[in-house]
Amino acid sequence: MTVPLPPLPPTGEDDGFRPGGRSVADIVDAEHRQLRELLRRLTDPGPEPAPEHGLEVLTAAMSRHLSAEEQYLLPAVRSALPDAADRIDRAIADDRALLTALKGLTDDGLDGVAERIRHHVEEAGALVAALREVASAEELIRLGNRLEIAEEAAPTRPHPGTPATPPWNRVVEPAVGVVDKVRDAVTGRPTYLADLTEPPPG
Repeated sequence: MTVPLPPLPPTGEDDGFRPGGRSVADIVDAEHRQLRELLRRLTDPGPEPAPEHGLEVLTAAMSRHLSAEEQYLLPAVRSALPDAADRIDRAIADDRALLTALKGLTDDGLDGVAERIRHHVEEAGALVAALREVASAEELIRLGNRLEIAEEAAPTRPHPGTPATPPWNRVVEPAVGVVDKVRDAVTGRPTYLADLTEPPPG
């Protein structure tokens, strides 16, 4: 596979070197599980109450997740699997529609957003599975490292008008993310699953 990533640093004579970190496939799968569980708690809480600030955390988590996928996962799939170009274009269009739906999310709009998130999980999961078939373990880990870094710098609010493909999203999204994080700090807005009283299991 040819993924547009910078080369690894030299490792001397250790030909079996493997970068540290988690595979992009493992990271995305874990985040999808957490998002599905948070959706369940918000749409069908059962005897337990829906988590306080759940909508804000869902919005922030999805904003970060989609930004990082568009910066690294989708370009890697496009590079490794040229036949998947149409699927990736549809995924980006669906991501834009999901970000638009997340803007100003309220309980009244949750069912529609939940359906869009479930669709995203299914489609992105299929792309990750296809990437796993053609990428090496080292490449998947390197992508995972970049995905995690991108998520930390990503916006915490939906910005469907920002660029959705490299190189511009890798420039614009972190800059927008700084502004979002300042707003979050000023308002005390929770943005991580761990900020919930009982975060979904990983």
